Amino acid sequence: MLSIVLTLAFGTLVSFAAFKLSVLLYEKVKSPLLNPLLVTVACIIAALSALRIPLESYEQSVQVISFLLGPATVALAYSVYQQRQMLKTHFVPIFAGCLMGSIVSMTSAYALCKLLGLDDALALSFIPKSVTTPIAIAVSQQLGGVTSITVAAVIVTGILGAITAPMMARLFHVRDSVAKGVAIGTCAHAVGTTKALEMGELEGAMSGVSIAVSGLLTTAIVIVASCFL
Repeated sequence: MLSIVLTLAFGTLVSFAAFKLSVLLYEKVKSPLLNPLLVTVACIIAALSALRIPLESYEQSVQVISFLLGPATVALAYSVYQQRQMLKTHFVPIFAGCLMGSIVSMTSAYALCKLLGLDDALALSFIPKSVTTPIAIAVSQQLGGVTSITVAAVIVTGILGAITAPMMARLFHVRDSVAKGVAIGTCAHAVGTTKALEMGELEGAMSGVSIAVSGLLTTAIVIVASCFL
């Protein structure tokens, strides 16, 4: 019993400690290349390699964290409720932006994978890359993709979105805060939203709402498409 408790405690403590250190490092350096999520993953990989802990053992030790992905998905509905007034005010740009962004993200990812010669299982795994992890996992399972590949794609997409968001806004002369927030939230989910919050309060709020809206739209599109394919 003690060994089980220690194992569970180890994985959870390592994960939280790595994330906390990553956040402190990012706040000090403020470099997009030191994204907390990316640094956390690197720290955990280094710790597991140094201590020669099998990945399977680590996965078992963080099942509590994995379980919380479910409540985290439900919590997205609360974030939409909190921003209901803003959603009413900017309903058309939010809905249109999230809808088009979701469609383009899914179709372009699948088309590029097939163009590169990847098999169906891998190509389907990349379809939900732009939505938040809990929804992406559910969509990937619905499509028959590989969830581990999906999670990796979600992480990389979020990090790249956070790094390139300010540059892309300047490149395409996007000055409207609503447009920037919707674009970031739809394409780069929660990781991108951290950058949106740095860009401005409205950008962050719109990005947060767009995460939930695009997640719901992606799920709905996949369910409807599955009925006809």
